[in-house]
Amino acid sequence: MAKLRRNHDKVSGGGLLSKSVVFAGILGLLAFLFSQSNESETPQQIGDKKEKSKSVEIEFGEDGYTLPTDFFPTSTTGEIIKHTYYAMSYNEEHEQPEWVAYELTKESIRVKNVKRSGNFRPDPKIRKGSAVKNDYRRSGYDRGHLVPAGDMAFNKKAMSETFYLSNMSPQIRNFNSGVWRQLEESVRDWAWDNKHLYVVSGPVLTRGILDQIGLNKVSVPEEYYKVILDYTQPSLKGIAFLMPNEIGTLPMMDYALSIDEVEEITGIDFFPQIDIEEQAKLESKYDVRSWRVDGNKERARIEKAKQLKNK
Repeated sequence: MAKLRRNHDKVSGGGLLSKSVVFAGILGLLAFLFSQSNESETPQQIGDKKEKSKSVEIEFGEDGYTLPTDFFPTSTTGEIIKHTYYAMSYNEEHEQPEWVAYELTKESIRVKNVKRSGNFRPDPKIRKGSAVKNDYRRSGYDRGHLVPAGDMAFNKKAMSETFYLSNMSPQIRNFNSGVWRQLEESVRDWAWDNKHLYVVSGPVLTRGILDQIGLNKVSVPEEYYKVILDYTQPSLKGIAFLMPNEIGTLPMMDYALSIDEVEEITGIDFFPQIDIEEQAKLESKYDVRSWRVDGNKERARIEKAKQLKNK
């Protein structure tokens, strides 16, 4: 700029023309570079840049999480419902799913939790209608989550979807807040340890119904199961749990069993897409030493459960 000023001082008319030509050239070059930049970036790429400016919570919820469609269990009812972050096979006769399935990852757990929703409501996707809040009112049973709200706390939509009444099953209060809750919290610990898990949960609807509640006759199951698969190298492994719908006074691992055993009880093939030989290895055995348990929490839970049973 100093050189241009000196030229302007020496030759008044020619200096102004020279300055205008140079300035116009710079503008032309900038316009060319800008157009080239826009041509090299697709609208999707530009949109991706905008997404990256959002909070971690929103970015993870929209782009970093997918339904485990490659690992859906078989459905005995044929009514598979897909929500944004989990799926279920709904059993109309019992007004609850026979299974819910979703992925749980270390990334989803490390995101700051959103506020718990508490918005219990019917599920609009259930063809003949799900249970309603009045079915549970004064029933004496908790609306027990099958997909835990704590597993879907990474954004508001994920959290809200866990409060569909299609995701509920009638549970004895001190089962829901006791050993079942300990298992849910442990699964989150295991997702942190192993980075990625497939989780399938549900009531056992093939044997033993304690009761029916509400005008919709929602079944009260005698038992619940949870199946966990770590399908990430280097340590592929699986484990399952079968728990009676009652106050649980036993150590959590006393309820552990193989995935094969739960398949036999429920009639569900949990991971049919996996090679038969791999299924045999993963589903026929389990090792409780591969899944850590918080001993302090467990001792406190057992002590409380024993006090409740002795009342």
